Amino acid sequence: MMLRRRQLAAMGAGLGAAALAAPAFAQAAWQPQRPVQFIVPAGTGGGADQMARVIQGIVSKHNLMNRPLMVVNKAGGAGAEGFLEARNSRGNPHVLIISLSNLFTTPMSTGIPFTWRDLTPIRMMALDEFVLWVNAESPWQNVAQFVEAAKAGRLRMGGTGSRQEDQIITVALQRATGATFTYVPFRGGGEVSTQLVGRHIDSTVNNPIEAVTHWRAGTLRPLCVFDSRRLPGEGRITETMGWQDIPTCKESGLDVEYLMLRGIFGAPGITPAQTAFWVNLLERVAETPEWRELMAQGAFNTTSLTGAPFSEWLGREEERHRTLMQEAGFLAAGG
Repeated sequence: MMLRRRQLAAMGAGLGAAALAAPAFAQAAWQPQRPVQFIVPAGTGGGADQMARVIQGIVSKHNLMNRPLMVVNKAGGAGAEGFLEARNSRGNPHVLIISLSNLFTTPMSTGIPFTWRDLTPIRMMALDEFVLWVNAESPWQNVAQFVEAAKAGRLRMGGTGSRQEDQIITVALQRATGATFTYVPFRGGGEVSTQLVGRHIDSTVNNPIEAVTHWRAGTLRPLCVFDSRRLPGEGRITETMGWQDIPTCKESGLDVEYLMLRGIFGAPGITPAQTAFWVNLLERVAETPEWRELMAQGAFNTTSLTGAPFSEWLGREEERHRTLMQEAGFLAAGG
């Protein structure tokens, strides 16, 4: 089952670089006048939280702006709390929000009066991968063994939120295999990984960055990646494996693909000069060694977009997610 169409690989580098070439005077035209609130619409320890805090650290270390960036987690309602606060901050350039694909799934599943058009798109920072993880002490060494066990008995699949990305993938797994999982929602990817380490659940589809520490420690095992190609990488994470050694799920006989947005948005109604400041700042963030280290550590797809190409991509993804949510039965009444 194909959960993602490759529509942006060719244009990512060229269009993204061109759109990021904001005029130098834009930065001089506006600067933050007070601390900037950086909203994470998810719990602590997950991929969005980790990325936001890396950006916060880079901005501080490299003195990229004259006011602090303050990370605030607002995970209530599958991220609705954070999205609505950003939406209600109209005209305030001192509010940013990092988004995952709950930008689409949360309003579709809850019916809250919000879409991505209620924010100011700033920059796609990357696309994030999903990996099927099990506890390293489990008997399942590959996808075939895992699927056989899932068909024989209801396994517990942990994930971030309900009717969000992780549960969309879980439904796709059920359709592809005929197995039935008990889906157990948590507030963030960090908590999900901890629950898998403790064997309170049987599997997860966590992002690489959410599970890499436990994989390195030998407590988790990756079975496959939900992409059409293997993850980038050259070195090893464990004594025997690196990201590039994880087979794709399709290679393993499980035809399911899904990648997730990691993007930055501003409040609605900010000025072009304010938008340009943030585009410039995030481009400088992406040029640092700390950012490159995060991209490598988390095996991210490093596609970046800004401006019209980013907005066009968001429109396509919104419609794709509407189809996925409808197929999974996750759309709110009237959605």
